[in-house]
Amino acid sequence: MTRLRRAALVGNPNAGKSALFNALTGARQKIANYPGVTVERKAGRLVLPSGEPVELIDLPGSYSFDTASPDEEVTRKVVMGDFPGEAKPDALVVVLDAANLEQHLVFAQEVIELGVPTVVALNMIDLAERDGLVLDPDALAQALGVPVIPTVAVRRRGLEELIAAIGTAETLAAARDHDAPRPHITLPERRLTASNIAKGAILSESAEHRIHAGLDKILLHPWFGPLILLAVLFVIFQAVFAWATPFADALDAGAGALSGLVVSNFPEGFLRDLVTEGIIAGVGSVVVFLPQIVILFAFILLMEATGYMARAAFVMDRLMASVGLSGKSFIPLLSSFACAIPGIMATRSIADPKDRLTTILVAPLMTCSARLPVYGIIIAAVIPNTRLAPFVGLQGVVLFALYIAGIVGAMVVALVLRSSVTKGAASGFIMELPRYQMPILKDLLIGLWQRAWVFLRRAGTIIFAATVILWLLLTFPKADPGESQVDASFAGQIANAMHPVFEPIGFNREMTLALVPAMAAREVAVSSLATTYAVDSEDEDKTLAALQGKITAMWSLPTALAFLAWFVFAPQCISTIAVARRETNGWKWPAFMVGYLFALAYVFAGLTYWAAVALGL
Repeated sequence: MTRLRRAALVGNPNAGKSALFNALTGARQKIANYPGVTVERKAGRLVLPSGEPVELIDLPGSYSFDTASPDEEVTRKVVMGDFPGEAKPDALVVVLDAANLEQHLVFAQEVIELGVPTVVALNMIDLAERDGLVLDPDALAQALGVPVIPTVAVRRRGLEELIAAIGTAETLAAARDHDAPRPHITLPERRLTASNIAKGAILSESAEHRIHAGLDKILLHPWFGPLILLAVLFVIFQAVFAWATPFADALDAGAGALSGLVVSNFPEGFLRDLVTEGIIAGVGSVVVFLPQIVILFAFILLMEATGYMARAAFVMDRLMASVGLSGKSFIPLLSSFACAIPGIMATRSIADPKDRLTTILVAPLMTCSARLPVYGIIIAAVIPNTRLAPFVGLQGVVLFALYIAGIVGAMVVALVLRSSVTKGAASGFIMELPRYQMPILKDLLIGLWQRAWVFLRRAGTIIFAATVILWLLLTFPKADPGESQVDASFAGQIANAMHPVFEPIGFNREMTLALVPAMAAREVAVSSLATTYAVDSEDEDKTLAALQGKITAMWSLPTALAFLAWFVFAPQCISTIAVARRETNGWKWPAFMVGYLFALAYVFAGLTYWAAVALGL
């Protein structure tokens, strides 16, 4: 009995392999897992023009035979004939995305160099033409030395020609000399060859395509790219302060008016104090930072929608590799700027377990949006709004420096971890670059609303609860006449017990007390300060401006800077710790994470305070 011939589809992820496989095999396919691994095996049957059946295998997407994931390992073993129970394919079909030809040609060269009969399916040719790129399949075939068939899998274009090419692949390959020794080709050489082949295959391109290519040369440049990214981040943090001020002032005035309304209409007593000192002063002091958070997310969503975010990840790859991390870690760390919880969950896409663990452990050092209210209130209170240059304010520069400090801290910690407890080699990183496009206003507004609602929901639940509990602890037991209410309260007693630990690094009692509820959510540190000062104040003004005034009057600059330094490194909220425990399947690594973050926060807050005092600030 003649053995059934086998062909395999290979190519980068997102090349359209699955769509082509479905179009070629229809319902004649079986799906299972490869023995011993949780990688899906898809096999089907196609019929050649001669009537001979061929088993077609859809192999997992790969960027290289230098494997970095279980999927790529399966692909390599099947193609090489090393997978137990899997016969080596008689022919290979390399699927290329015509719109991303240069990138996909890198792996294509590696496949063709194996000497196995090969056919290239130049897939999604219609999308390339839509983007203004017209390619010459014959020129590509001549450069690669194998047949190249243009296809549009979803429209079944080019399928007959592709099937015919698969049927004659072995005959054509036999006519070529594959026994000649093949020199070892390095990855940089393949990339250069891919670039030259792609350029030679272009018949014409639109002005828009040329502009996009020119933008990539600048934005992805090894020197200009990082500088542009740094400039973009600088503009973002300047805007967070400059643009948000009028809106924050309006919200603060609204909170003050609401507090005044309550004072005017409620009799003096427990309920009025709860509403004004506990709820409005506490929750309101956080809600007024909604404009800053909306502006921050507006820039992030804009970067994602235009296609720049993926390019920022590409630019950051070199930095990530220098500290032992894969470029795949950038997206989870970037997500942690919004919140460390989705950032930690996003590490599931990282195949290397030590790479993933390191990313989880350093994700809390990314400056999440919950820190923004803390930074905002302290910077506004102690840093003058001095113009350093047109459109450049000192407050924005300080905020930018705090974000950079978090990033640098994460990179240094990653380097230390990868050299010690999570030691291992960094894996490679290749990613698809999306098309540049104009953002859709409706999508931006929906994204902003979703993130604003998440923030307001936290203010109405976690922050509300923590603030009310803290107010109750500050209110009882009642102080004797002439005694400070904070001194007499349960909260004051807790702060007094903790204060000797934090006094050496410049913290006052109110700051020490704020650290405890801040473990529920970072923003609670602001509401804690607002509630603490409101309880001990005879003034009916409970607005954010009043809180800023108290901080300005009662905190020295070294003390304020130490508090900012603490929150650059401070241990994460309880929710983040719980997610880290779930993702690491135990308490060992979350405990390690909390321990090293606490140590860093304490040490750097102390260094900041002592240095500021020594400099006479």
